[in-house]
Amino acid sequence: MHIVLHEPEIPQNTGNIARTCAATGAKLHLIEPLGFSIDEKALKRAGLDYWHLLDVKTYKNFEEFLEKNNYPKIYMATTKSQHTHVDVKYDEDSYIMFGKESAGIPEEILVNYPDTCVRIPMIPEARSLNLSNSVAVILYEALRQTDFKLLQTEGALHRLHW
Repeated sequence: MHIVLHEPEIPQNTGNIARTCAATGAKLHLIEPLGFSIDEKALKRAGLDYWHLLDVKTYKNFEEFLEKNNYPKIYMATTKSQHTHVDVKYDEDSYIMFGKESAGIPEEILVNYPDTCVRIPMIPEARSLNLSNSVAVILYEALRQTDFKLLQTEGALHRLHW
């Protein structure tokens, strides 16, 4: 799986997303400009000790991202979509893109992806969910659809036994 953040602004959100990507084996793609430095303390703190597990790439703009990834099929997470995030079929190499916290993905990009825009259902009065929560909701649906391939699905007690 690939999580793509288009111009993220808040380091704590990106740090939380990085930790989610590290824990699931998802690759993280960051499209500039970023609202923070990649080595900013808040970003590292949110990711804690998971950075060595993270595969992260940065790009100067959306066009460079497309070129370097061979123009992939991209699911666009947006509140403007007519389809929910469970209406589509993800595969193990899906790209799921999220926009910046203050404005989402620009409509100039969205208009080119009408069939792969997805939204998380919520009440009409709510503007949106937190970015890191949105990534977790959609990523785990995509992982569920692909049978959590390569992920540990069973745990164990530390001191006692089931």
